[in-house]
Parts: sequence; C-alpha cells; structure tokens
Amino acid sequence: MLPQFHKLPLSANSSFLFMCWECTHFDKPWHFHKEYELVLIDKNEGTRFIGDHVSNFKDGDLVLIGPNIPHLYRNSEPYYNNNGLIAKSIFTHFTDDFLGKSFFDLPEMKLVRRLLDRSSLGFEILGKANQYVRQKLVKMQGEPPTERLLILLDILVFLSKRKDLNFILSSGFTAKKSYDTDRINIALHFILENYTTEIYIEEIATKLNMTGASFSRYFKHHTRKTFSNYVTEIRIAHACRLLMEDNYNISEICYLSGFDSLTNYYRHFKKQVGVIPKEYKSRFLSNSLMR
Repeated sequence: MLPQFHKLPLSANSSFLFMCWECTHFDKPWHFHKEYELVLIDKNEGTRFIGDHVSNFKDGDLVLIGPNIPHLYRNSEPYYNNNGLIAKSIFTHFTDDFLGKSFFDLPEMKLVRRLLDRSSLGFEILGKANQYVRQKLVKMQGEPPTERLLILLDILVFLSKRKDLNFILSSGFTAKKSYDTDRINIALHFILENYTTEIYIEEIATKLNMTGASFSRYFKHHTRKTFSNYVTEIRIAHACRLLMEDNYNISEICYLSGFDSLTNYYRHFKKQVGVIPKEYKSRFLSNSLMR
C-alpha cells in the first residue's frame, strides 16, 4: 500500500497553503503530510488524535504539528446528525524550504529553526500565545499573499520565543514517512464507533484479515500504544467532556464512556488525568464560574 499523503494544492501566487475550512463535520481520515501544519479550531468540538496522543478539542484549540505526524480530528456526535452545526477551522501548511532551502538556517532564524525542529513532538499553543496567534490567523483571511507571508513569519518568530507551548506527543515518538493508512483508518473508526461498549480485538482483526496477535503488533507499531490503552484514553477523553457538560452524574458517565465498573473508571481516570472524576468536575465548574 502506497503511503497516503494529504496535500492541498497551492495557488499560483503563494509559497504556502492558507485555508479557512467550513463543513458540517471534519471528514479527513487518519493522515499525514510532509508539511508543517498550524491549525486553529475556530468553531468545533470533538476528539483529536495526533501521533500517540488522544485528547478533546474545542473552540480555540491551536496546535503546531511537525511533518509526517499522523493526525485525525473527529467531531462529537451532534455534528453527524444533520442538525445545522458548522465545523470551522483555519490552518496553514508550509514546508521546511518554502522560503528557500537555507532560509531557516540563517543566524536570524536560529530560534525559529529550533521551534520547527521541536515541532516533531507537536505543540499545543496556550495562554497569551494562543490569543496572539489566533488573532493573526483570523487577520490573514482578509490579507493578500505578501501580507499573509509576513504574518506567518511573525507568528513563527513570536512562537520561537514563547514558553506557553506544551508538547503533545511522548518524548519517544518518531514520525514515520509511510503508514498503511487504509487499515489503520478502519481500526480507528471502528474504535470511535464502538468505544462506549465492550470492544473485542478479534472483531477488528477479522475485519482486517489479521489474527488478534498480528493486529496487536500492527496497532502498537502505528500508534505506539497497546490497543487496550488506546481505547481507555478515548473513553477517558469522552468522560472528561461529559463531566464538563454537567448533564450526568459521575456514575452515569462511567458507563456512558464504556467502562464496565466504577473501580476501573476511577483507576484509569486518576492515572491519565491526575485527579478523580469528582475533583476534575469540581475544578472545571469552579473555573467556569470565575470567568
């Protein structure tokens, strides 16, 4: 299977891609590309999968992803029910040499070079840095190509000096330049459709004409996590969203997220999030009231 690169075509008067995307839901599968990607979630929510990381996303989510890092944004269920919701994002793709092969090796670009190198683990852009870059990306929508280029350079220089950037991927993650995207997409979408119920690894393996053992090795090779750990992370991400929405009690959320017992739910939640569900919910609600 040839690697499935995703690359949107450049316009004739631009050296990098800038795009504002509106749709009923994000439909790109698990994919990767050779470009860096700076992506802002303007209006949307769901679960994001970047390399070996799983987490929720919502309005204002902003990340910088390095080349060849596989990723997938999956909307929450209301976006698939034809109820008029619109998913919006603003993103830019650029290559390492879009300004020339040695541009980022210039002395003046030393910090930007370091930023781009470190993006091999992906960055979540937070705090004041998030506010600044969001404003710049929104401004780029109404600017001609030359001004867009200057704004992109301004963003990269700005980010290269910031500390409010969090690595997304584990330190041992290494982006690969080829992925069997068809089979991993089938596996991921099966998980996303069924994680609220008991999932049997043999069922997915059968869909892919693999044995359970070979699928386990295959899945860990592509995600750097065991199948059970990956499913647990998705369930915890779903539980966190339900806790923030505050429409269900903690016990109900346990079973709505696919856990078979409160004991397992609490144990995995504390291990992944650092606090028990009740404390997580309390912290979120108290922070919301302070805004």
